[in-house]
Amino acid sequence: QLYREARECLTLLSQRLGSQKFFFGDSPASLDALVFSRLAPLLKAKLPNGKLQQHLKSLQNLCNYCTSILSLYFPWDRGESRPTLDPTGLGEAEEDPHKRRKQLLSVLVGLAAMLGYAFLSGIVSIQRGSVGPAGRQPVALEEEEEEE
Repeated sequence: QLYREARECLTLLSQRLGSQKFFFGDSPASLDALVFSRLAPLLKAKLPNGKLQQHLKSLQNLCNYCTSILSLYFPWDRGESRPTLDPTGLGEAEEDPHKRRKQLLSVLVGLAAMLGYAFLSGIVSIQRGSVGPAGRQPVALEEEEEEE
């Protein structure tokens, strides 16, 4: 019974779509997102019982609908259900060999900018105090009190 109702639902969706690009004309609506989210896995996944999948594949306009949305909104996927494997095995390391260095440098620049702002705006100031126990002069960070 469940398969029969699902097949009927797919048939009704196919009839409603007709030859249109989307269910409500030339631009997608929330119904298109919902229908695509249900049809694409059904169309692309390998299922142990493919009765419903075979019925969907027989409805050419729904197959074209899914393929069109995949190519429009997921061009890097080329309509395939799985990402292609990198034959070299290098992955992202080949794309940007200095990625870690750039990340560390950007963190350091951001930290320096924040500290510079804090000192220049007077949020933090350095005041030299008396000589400490080891003959060193301690450096104290003090916050300025706001004038009331």
